[in-house]
Amino acid sequence: MSQAAPAQFTPPSLLLTTIGLSLATFMQVLDTTIANVALPTISGNLGVSSEQGTWVITSFAVSNAIALPLTGWLSRRFGEVKLFIWATLLFVLASFLCGIAQSMPELVFFRVLQGVVAGPLYPMTQTLLIAVYPPAKRGMALALLAMVTVVAPIAGPILGGWITDSYSWPWIFFINVPIGLFAAAVVRQQMRTRPVVTSRQPMDYIGLLTLIVGVGALQVVLDKGNDLDWFESSFIVIGTLISVVFLAVFVIWELTDRHPVVNLRLFVHRNFRIGTLVLVGGYAGFFGINLILPQWLQTQMGYTATWAGLAVAPIGLLPVLMSPFVGKYAHRFDLRLLAGIAFLAIGTSCYMRAGFTNEVDFLHIALVQLFMGIGVALFFMPTLSILLSDLPPHQIADGSGLATFLRTLGGSFAASLTTWIWIRRADQHHAYLSEHISTFEPATRQTLEQLGGASPQNYAKLEQILNSQAYMMSTVDYFTLLTWVFAGLILLVWLAKPPFTAKAAPASAGH
Repeated sequence: MSQAAPAQFTPPSLLLTTIGLSLATFMQVLDTTIANVALPTISGNLGVSSEQGTWVITSFAVSNAIALPLTGWLSRRFGEVKLFIWATLLFVLASFLCGIAQSMPELVFFRVLQGVVAGPLYPMTQTLLIAVYPPAKRGMALALLAMVTVVAPIAGPILGGWITDSYSWPWIFFINVPIGLFAAAVVRQQMRTRPVVTSRQPMDYIGLLTLIVGVGALQVVLDKGNDLDWFESSFIVIGTLISVVFLAVFVIWELTDRHPVVNLRLFVHRNFRIGTLVLVGGYAGFFGINLILPQWLQTQMGYTATWAGLAVAPIGLLPVLMSPFVGKYAHRFDLRLLAGIAFLAIGTSCYMRAGFTNEVDFLHIALVQLFMGIGVALFFMPTLSILLSDLPPHQIADGSGLATFLRTLGGSFAASLTTWIWIRRADQHHAYLSEHISTFEPATRQTLEQLGGASPQNYAKLEQILNSQAYMMSTVDYFTLLTWVFAGLILLVWLAKPPFTAKAAPASAGH
């Protein structure tokens, strides 16, 4: 589709258009983190386990990832402005439906819808900002968009915690309604005269179908595996076979089709291959940290949702301050070095958390989050630049889209695996600790005496202590594992080969 020339907007009109476009992206990115701190409350209110509560996150992420490859085809078929407005309005509707959900299956279904319609929002925001700004000011517009995508994850935990504690969890979805309606109305009004250029292009229906079934089946297996005892269940076995077969067909088809929905042939390029691996691996670890930490603080450390949000929020402060400088001066350094420093900072923060005990205070947790922000600030832009650096110019858009798709998918899978590892290790530690609890043991008798004697109530308190300690040990295990993962990513990123040209630093770095 050809690009329409930038319209001559007056400064007030340009400002209003920028606000409308940015609000839609802010709303969508906010929804990737705002529910994290509310998961314990949502799980409790809907009568499900913490592990099942994670479906609220994974259902949105996996459906959002699957929808991303369709954005280009939809924009060419219906027009960019129309696609943006309809995606925003449908996102508002899906958010409202999430808020009125009365059961976990209902909420998960509506989160799937929300993730699907959210797919085009960020790419269309970026495209329309480029269209309305003159060439000399496009860099400023994209820098603003990158800032929005950095600020939203900071606001998410704080806003989600405050809303959950002060009102109720449905309002974390209801707040999207006025924001989305305002954004859609502003963009429709300001861009009503923009020429609409559409074209009919073939759709890779087989690739899309095999992608949806294969990825969807894999996500269900990961989400339900622990509940159904994995491969002891025929449901999990059948789901795994469906996933393997459909994903195998998907890969073969995409490598041979003339108009693939996902261009897997890009993986022949070394830097794209290495860069995508470190991007997905790093983001999966980052996503897991932001999922587990609020849950641990609320379920085991007695934090309210608000205080859990405040504890994890400092991770975004340094990226806000550092992002403009990283974008401006990164080209002066070897990007592998910057990415390596990012992984070192995040890995070191994981090592610090592996030293936590049940006595750790709020300030210590917040300071470690603040330190991790150094890594987050240096992570996205260098890795995206590396993975796009050896692609021909006409494949840059495909490469950026594929990397975003895989990164989002990696976050979804990471959420399921992280929760499974955390709960499974806690169960193992609990069983081990229980084996060593006996009234004949001096330590057990001493603990019961401190609690006030061997009464049923005090045995229940002892069980709470064991459970808390088991989850503390599991949390330490998880962050120890991540320490080694990020150490491996430091080595992996150095397999990329320079030069890393500046052309490959898209505005999506922060998203």
